[in-house]
Amino acid sequence: MVDFIRNLFSSFCRKQKTSHAPPAQALIPSPHMGCSEITHRTVHVNGIDMHVAEKGSGPVVVLLHGFPELWYTWRHQINGLAELGYHVVAPDLRGYGDSSVPSGATSYSALHVVGDIVALIGSLGQEKVLLAAHDWGAIIAWYVCLFRPDKVKALVILSVPFGPRNPARKPIDYLRSTYGDDYYICRFQEPGVIEAEFKRLGTEVVLKKILTYRNPTPFFIPKEGWGSPDEQIPLPSWLSEDDIKYYVSKFEKTGFSGALNYYRALDITWELTEPWTGAQIKVPTKFIVGDLDITYNAPGAKDFIHKGGMKKFVPLLDEVVVMKGVGHFINEEKPTEITEHIDSFFKKF
Repeated sequence: MVDFIRNLFSSFCRKQKTSHAPPAQALIPSPHMGCSEITHRTVHVNGIDMHVAEKGSGPVVVLLHGFPELWYTWRHQINGLAELGYHVVAPDLRGYGDSSVPSGATSYSALHVVGDIVALIGSLGQEKVLLAAHDWGAIIAWYVCLFRPDKVKALVILSVPFGPRNPARKPIDYLRSTYGDDYYICRFQEPGVIEAEFKRLGTEVVLKKILTYRNPTPFFIPKEGWGSPDEQIPLPSWLSEDDIKYYVSKFEKTGFSGALNYYRALDITWELTEPWTGAQIKVPTKFIVGDLDITYNAPGAKDFIHKGGMKKFVPLLDEVVVMKGVGHFINEEKPTEITEHIDSFFKKF
């Protein structure tokens, strides 16, 4: 998500047992705009129920969303890639949407979430898939490729570069010392505190504030309050009120705790990944980022991406694309271009 990425992540490679999915539920057409032919079902994977949206036939592409998103963030790519001849599968990650919401941060380590994805791949009857991911989904996708590179033919990452694990410091300690307690990831740490602030503001305001954020500087949520519940937040052309309503309907059902637990598990994952310090990603990879993304403008990020740092840890990095005038939520802001970028890379495989 931000500049700490370079200091956080390695891998820990435990093979997950794939849970067999129960008989598929009836595939229900989505009522949401532009998604009328996307079907939905629930599969049982790694001890949880996972909702997946899917469309098309052909090589399987799995799309992983970020925070605070859902399968729905990929709606444009699901349609576009299906039309190009792929079988596209976009889950709600654990803690989100219509998937299970386990309690407690200890259920959200990278080991748990990668287990979900590996089991999902198995439930699709696949040995390997094409994998594309954004934001937290990108972090999980990097881990999938570290733990189980045998499961991924090729990888497209949006926004979050690979971050080799720094054995000298825990992520949250580093973030507090660098940015202070009001830094958003630090504010997310204590269970219940940020949930209370989000409740005060209302789900719609919270989602609009995050999804419309385009300032390429660090993101803070002041303890004295993050604005007014009456705040009017204009939407960009790529995000409609109907889109917001769908996101709101799901987060009001689940709350935000499941999504926030990914951040609360950062130190847990750091502890578990010590044996893989220095490990490489050995999957063919394409990286795409907007030049207004906070991840791209973090201290040292551009040098790491462009001057060999990321290539050292991702030796099969094939291409880096920087999209001008584009922010963090790149797959929604530039849907056609992202679909084309994904297809142009995946069709090689």
